[in-house]
Amino acid sequence: MAKGDYLGEFEQIVLLALLRLGPNAYGMAVRREIEERTGRRVSIGAVYATLERLEGKGYVTSFAGEPTAERGGRAKRFFRLESGGQRALRDSREAIRKMMAGLKTGWGTI
Repeated sequence: MAKGDYLGEFEQIVLLALLRLGPNAYGMAVRREIEERTGRRVSIGAVYATLERLEGKGYVTSFAGEPTAERGGRAKRFFRLESGGQRALRDSREAIRKMMAGLKTGWGTI
């Protein structure tokens, strides 16, 4: 991977949330998924900033859903993981696996 292609921890978590949510992946759902699975409080601004950054890299795409009355006639913005994002996620996981392979610490092998 070239410099800048590596995913940060939060980027990986966001991409994994998109995978889990499938066609129901919109900002608030991503935030809830992350908070429920990690126990980590996340601001919606951080979620959207990360999604926009990942979209800029071509790892995700977004599209507007149908307007709903519950949102005052506004549409939700949905996100979809693209093949480049899947590849970046896989490559990041593999890089971590290689770095950890056989690593010995004072508290045992990782």
